[in-house]
Amino acid sequence: MLFKTAITEMFGIEYPVICGAMMWLCKPRFCAAVSNAGGMGNLTAGNYETEEEFRAAIAETRRLTDKPFMVNITLLPSVRITPEHHKMYIRVCTEERVSGIEFSGTPVDKVAGMAAIEDLKRAGVKLFHKVGSVRHALHAEKVGYDGIYAAGIEEGGHPLDDDVTTMVLTPRIVDSVRIPVVTVGGVADGRALAAALVLGAQGVMMASRFVATRECEVHENIKQELVRRQENETVIYGKSLGLQGRGLKTKVLEEVCAIEKRGGGFAELIPLLSGQRVKEAWETGDVDYAPLMVGQSIGFINDIPTCRELLERMGREAAACLDRAKKSL
Repeated sequence: MLFKTAITEMFGIEYPVICGAMMWLCKPRFCAAVSNAGGMGNLTAGNYETEEEFRAAIAETRRLTDKPFMVNITLLPSVRITPEHHKMYIRVCTEERVSGIEFSGTPVDKVAGMAAIEDLKRAGVKLFHKVGSVRHALHAEKVGYDGIYAAGIEEGGHPLDDDVTTMVLTPRIVDSVRIPVVTVGGVADGRALAAALVLGAQGVMMASRFVATRECEVHENIKQELVRRQENETVIYGKSLGLQGRGLKTKVLEEVCAIEKRGGGFAELIPLLSGQRVKEAWETGDVDYAPLMVGQSIGFINDIPTCRELLERMGREAAACLDRAKKSL
């Protein structure tokens, strides 16, 4: 099926499927693999602590693919990544004229000012903000973003505590803004892609499904765990910290939830939630060691294909679903 949506047209990609940000995983080789397969890869800026490392990663990705890719910049409080890092990432993306940026967390205009947005737009960088509410989507449109990621509560990572589902959030935001909308949360196959398009989205973003691909540089134990697990085996945590997350239900998150339930504070929780623990877990395959931020879409993960196999299958499935829907009229 030949897809023609605002997203495929904006970036010149084959499938309206964007890889979401994943700390420690979305690096040049994996990013390029997704883009070379016809989707849009993701280079997660938070993987890099210096300007030299970040520029080198952009250069390496461009060496591995001549296709566009998205850069993620997460504008949230962090022990390791400072506000100075955020401003550096934005400046480097402007100077390097990357294809697009997926922002999450605090709006860019509040972090770096409207001048940063204007500089990015002059450089031809397409700007998307991942939001979980209509009010945040309206703000992004007002200040000049090129598109919205509508992220439902099903997503892994940090869903907004409005707790609105993807099925409701996508059409609500589509009806509320004039810029393209990308559906996020619960997406792992062609049926979800077809559903998103019917709801008015111009594409989908998914991350959990991409972990279980051949090219993702994560321990095989993790991939097999995602194949085994079902949609009811994730848990919401972090509400007591004012930043809820969704991750795989494991011993460490059971401990985190128990600490929160009895009123334990930041000092007890942060050692269990540190990014370094996550990095080690991805590498060693110890699923119980750190919070692995995956979404409810793991219920649809049944195999470990290549990125190309996955996207081609999603395309076929979406086409078949849309054809069936048309015939039912």
